[in-house]
Amino acid sequence: MTSRYAYLIAAVAAISGLLFGFDTAVINGALIFLRQDLRLGTQGTEGAATALLVGCAIGAAVAGWLTDRLGRKRILIVSALLFAASAVGAALPRALGEFVAARLAGGLAIGVASVLAPLYIAEISPRKIRGRLVALNQMAIVTGILLAYATNWGLSFLGTSSWRFMFGAAVVPSVAFFLALLFVPESPRFLVETGREEEAFRVLARVSGAVSARLELDEIRETVAEESGSLWELFERRLRRPLLIAVALAVLQQVTGINTVIYYGALIFKDQVGGQSDSAAIGANVIIGTVNFFCTIFALWVIDRLGRRALMMASSGGMAVALFLLGLAFLMKPAPAALVLVLILAYTGSFAIGLGPGVWVVISELFPTRIRGRAMSIATLALWLGCILITYTFLSLVKAVGSTVAFWIYGALSVLCFVFLWRVVPETKGRSLEEIERSWK
Repeated sequence: MTSRYAYLIAAVAAISGLLFGFDTAVINGALIFLRQDLRLGTQGTEGAATALLVGCAIGAAVAGWLTDRLGRKRILIVSALLFAASAVGAALPRALGEFVAARLAGGLAIGVASVLAPLYIAEISPRKIRGRLVALNQMAIVTGILLAYATNWGLSFLGTSSWRFMFGAAVVPSVAFFLALLFVPESPRFLVETGREEEAFRVLARVSGAVSARLELDEIRETVAEESGSLWELFERRLRRPLLIAVALAVLQQVTGINTVIYYGALIFKDQVGGQSDSAAIGANVIIGTVNFFCTIFALWVIDRLGRRALMMASSGGMAVALFLLGLAFLMKPAPAALVLVLILAYTGSFAIGLGPGVWVVISELFPTRIRGRAMSIATLALWLGCILITYTFLSLVKAVGSTVAFWIYGALSVLCFVFLWRVVPETKGRSLEEIERSWK
C-alpha cells in the first residue's frame, strides 16, 4: 500500500513531465504549417522553435529559489496554470511576436516543472525505488512527446491552420494536472525545513511505513540541522564536484543533439530526405516517438538494478555510433528515407535507455536538502541553455556545413559525454540522499 501511494504521488508530479514533453515536441509537426501560415524564413522558424526554450531557461533559473522558500507543491500549481494559459495563447496568434509571447509563458511552466518534478519525486520516494520513480518523470516526458506526435499527425490532415489545434490540445492535460495537484502532499524534506515535522512524519509513514518513516525523519532532521542553505555553499570545496557533474551532464545531454530530432524531425524528413508529404514527414515522428516511449520503459525497469552510470555510458556510446552512421547516410544523394529513419530510431532509442532519464535522476540526487532546489535550478538552467544553443543553430548549421558534418559534430560530443561518464560521474544507485550528501564531505 505504501509503495502504491508513492507511485500515485510520483504519477501526479509526472503529469508535468507529460506537459513538458507535449509542449516541447508539438512544435515538430506544427512548424511545417506554422512557417507556411506566418511566412517564416530560416531564422523565423528557428525563433519560433526556440521561444519556448528561452522561457524554460528563465523558469529553471527562478524555480529553485522559489521552491526553497514557498514549497514544491505550491510552485507546481503555478506551473499548471501557466501551461494552460500558454496552450490557449499559442493557438490564437496572428503574428510571430504573439506566438513567441505565448510560448515564452509555456517555457516558464516547463522550466519550473523540469526542476521541481524530479526534485519533488526524489524527496518523497523510498530509496529502493527512487530511481524508478524519478525516471517515471522521463517516462511522462516521452509519453507527452509521443502524444504530441500522434496528435500532430491526426490533425495534419486539416490543412494549414491545423497548427492552432495542435497547440490548443494541451489545455486538457494542463487542467488535469492542476486538479490532481490539489490532492498530493508537500515534500517531507521541505516540511522538516519549515518546522512541520508531524506533517512530514505522516507523509513518510504513508509512503514507506511507520518504522522507516521514523528512521528517515531522524536522518532528514540531522541533515537539515547541519545545512546553512546558502547558495554560496554550492561553491565550497566539498560541493564543487557535484555541481560540476550536474552542470556538465545537463549540458552534454542537450549538445549531443537529441532535440534536433525532437523539434525538427518532420523538417529533416521534409527538407533533408525529400520526397515526403507533410503528413508522411509528421507520421515518421510517430514511429520515432513510439521507440522513444518503449526504450524509456526499459530504462524505468532497469535503472535501479543496473545503475545510472552504466546505462548512461551505454546510451552515449550507442548515440555516437548512430550519429556517425547517420552522417554517412546523408552523403548519399538522395539520402534513403528508410535508412535515415532506422538510424534516427537507433539514436533516439540509445538516448532513451540512459542519458534521457539518467541525467534527471542523478542531478536530483547529488545535493544537500536545503539547497537542492537552487542547485537543480543551476543544473537545469545549464540544460536549457544547451538546448537553446542546439535548437537555435541547427537549421543554420545544416545550411552552413551540411547534414553530414552537423551530425558528426553531435556524434563527437556523444563520445565526449561517454568519456565524462566513465572518468568523472559516480554511481548513486541504492544510496539515500543523505548518504550521497555525506560522501561529498
